[in-house]
Amino acid sequence: MPKATALTLPPRPALPTLANLPEGRAGHYAEAGLTGSVNTQKAYASDFRQFTAFCASQATDPVPAAPATVAAYLAHLADAGRKYATIQRHLASISKVHQLAGHPSPASPTVTTVLEGIARLNSKRQKQAPAFTVEDLRTYLRGLDLTKPAGLRLRALLLLGFTGAFRRSELSALNIEDLVFTAKSLKLRLHHSKTNQFGEVEEKAVFYSPQPLFCPVRAVQEWLAMLAPRTNGPLFVRLTRAGKLRPTRLSDHRMNVLVQEAFGPDFTAHSLRASFITQAVRNGQSNKAIKNQTKQKTDAMIERYARLNDVEEFNAAQHLGI
Repeated sequence: MPKATALTLPPRPALPTLANLPEGRAGHYAEAGLTGSVNTQKAYASDFRQFTAFCASQATDPVPAAPATVAAYLAHLADAGRKYATIQRHLASISKVHQLAGHPSPASPTVTTVLEGIARLNSKRQKQAPAFTVEDLRTYLRGLDLTKPAGLRLRALLLLGFTGAFRRSELSALNIEDLVFTAKSLKLRLHHSKTNQFGEVEEKAVFYSPQPLFCPVRAVQEWLAMLAPRTNGPLFVRLTRAGKLRPTRLSDHRMNVLVQEAFGPDFTAHSLRASFITQAVRNGQSNKAIKNQTKQKTDAMIERYARLNDVEEFNAAQHLGI
């Protein structure tokens, strides 16, 4: 595969202004509907900067873009070794920016055909964050130094992230006031998520474990004791080099690093969620029960996330009775 071409990115461009929106409050709501969440806007802007740089190198306009230009850009991304899912996202970003500017999407049948060809020729399975086992997690937790804030924070983060099947962005966004302790569980309120862009409050619940070291509820309670007297603000905060608490929120990127330090470089914070789904499927839990925690919308996503590809362990051929 050809080596990726280095692009000289121009200064961050502003997204095109919204066109033809109704006035007043209706326009306000229409704008929110078009632009999406803050994270979505960042993704649009990042992808579109790269497309703008490509267009500059081809001496053509990014908006409105000719379908042939978009097709050439997708081919450029494929030749540079970009993942198919990433290429799909870039096309979605280009289409969204055109929508924001009041132009039709350049995703013509020709562009769609090019994308299908990329999918056929670049049919490598998308690299996925691996799952760890419950025993892997227990082994790591047994070695944690729980006399220091870093150890207490990491224990709470790993146990909550795993048992709550959290995306790393959701885990980072949790606030102390989102927690509700009951006699049976710890309930956690989510205000936004990847599949909940409209701010409808969703709930997750994690439950007490008979083994205190591995109990997510007790782990969070002990971390909250470290945060006292704070009663609001970010649940997971940064630490100084000396291990002292800072008021600023722990970023989802830093959470990724912490998981890699715990389990190895192949793992990511997404492994917390993948491991929950994999273990739940192993334990015979229904898709409905799994989705009640993961907040996924379809059974297909459970199959995608479950790391059950061991050809010997998960194979109906061993149960044929021959």
